[in-house]
Amino acid sequence: MKHGMVKVDPVALLPTPSGCAVFLGDGEKVILIYIDPSIGASINMALQREKAPRPLTHDLFSSVLGAFGAEVTRVVIVKAEGDLFFARIFLEVANELMERKIVELDARPSDCLALAVRDSAPIYVLEEVWSDLNDVSGLLDDMKNSQSGLDDDDDFDLDLEGDVPF
Repeated sequence: MKHGMVKVDPVALLPTPSGCAVFLGDGEKVILIYIDPSIGASINMALQREKAPRPLTHDLFSSVLGAFGAEVTRVVIVKAEGDLFFARIFLEVANELMERKIVELDARPSDCLALAVRDSAPIYVLEEVWSDLNDVSGLLDDMKNSQSGLDDDDDFDLDLEGDVPF
């Protein structure tokens, strides 16, 4: 664990009436971030190592980063205000022009997650943010139970517990 940060992994990605719920956990606690369904689909495809027929926005951005010698090295969720989360994405650029440079950018957590899973980059939450967030393990269990009646064709029924590809 990096000092002052809690490493988390995607635990589950489930549909909601208005979008998608991403559950992140550290093995003891689970938090929830609501995201747009299209970004949920992008994260789901990356976690499943599936390729879209044409590059999705996050695939394109990841390819552009790679073309410039950059990669996502980590994502940090730095703030939470109710259901609104704030994150920073860290890129390392190493090429013949810049040698080695670390770039830190403000970004939506959903976009950060979509890029992190593509590069297998670690995801962190600042300790002070993590400690203020409620454990939603019970909600996750309830949602999983209510999802059990969905058809196999429904999107985002990915349960990652014990099967995270990092």
